[in-house]
Amino acid sequence: HYSNGETLPNVTDNTAWGALTTGAYCYYNNDSATYAATYGKLYNWYAVNDPRGLAPAGWHVASDVEWTTLGTCLGGDEVAGGKMKETGTNHWEEPNAGATNESGFTALGAGCLLSGISNYWFGSIKEFANWSTATEYDQGTIWSWSLECYSQTFYIDQVFFKRIDGLSVRCLKDPWK
Repeated sequence: HYSNGETLPNVTDNTAWGALTTGAYCYYNNDSATYAATYGKLYNWYAVNDPRGLAPAGWHVASDVEWTTLGTCLGGDEVAGGKMKETGTNHWEEPNAGATNESGFTALGAGCLLSGISNYWFGSIKEFANWSTATEYDQGTIWSWSLECYSQTFYIDQVFFKRIDGLSVRCLKDPWK
């Protein structure tokens, strides 16, 4: 649901997903029994940016600036990814390079739903973690942040992901007023 209580649709047909210009979510491989409890939902940017709010009251979807700040606080993007990733290979492929989770972030390789020229497919489970930001790069692509099993780098993808792709979301507690 959106934060105002309105329903956010779970779209399981990849063709229908590709035609969306409104918010939606799905589970990896459209398989909630296998993936929901561990990896959560994948959202398109329309859901992230909807004025009804994706985050619960008192929270917000992290912006590009907030993700940048996180990387800086963890010692820079070259090492921040390792400090954010869950250790071991339960939720990451080998080698899960540099994973210490010393930040307590416990990132998991949740994969994504990617758009192709004429189709959509799920990919990269246990290989990549990709988070949508509340910041659009341009009219076709979004700012997103990623981790991968092969590196300890935390990096920005400003032109790879499109508004329609399904990515993970992390919310931040609103500052005290």
